[in-house]
Amino acid sequence: MAKVFITKYALTSGIKEVETEIHKSTFKDCPNYVRDSAYSFHYIGKDAFLDKSEALNKAEDMRKKKIASLHKQIEKLEKLSFNE
Repeated sequence: MAKVFITKYALTSGIKEVETEIHKSTFKDCPNYVRDSAYSFHYIGKDAFLDKSEALNKAEDMRKKKIASLHKQIEKLEKLSFNE
């Protein structure tokens, strides 16, 4: 059992800290993964991290990307006009 920090839903429910087993991938180029429940699993290094600082960095990157995306949406809506 290892402590894993899951960041997949960090922007909606925060970083989830779980004690779980790390499963070895049977495919050659796929990373190892952890299971969060019967139906959800997360790849180490993408959605789940063994180090809390890496998880915090990933969550911060996700936050910055979301803010940039929202700025683009706001700019698009501000340019939108319904006048004929």
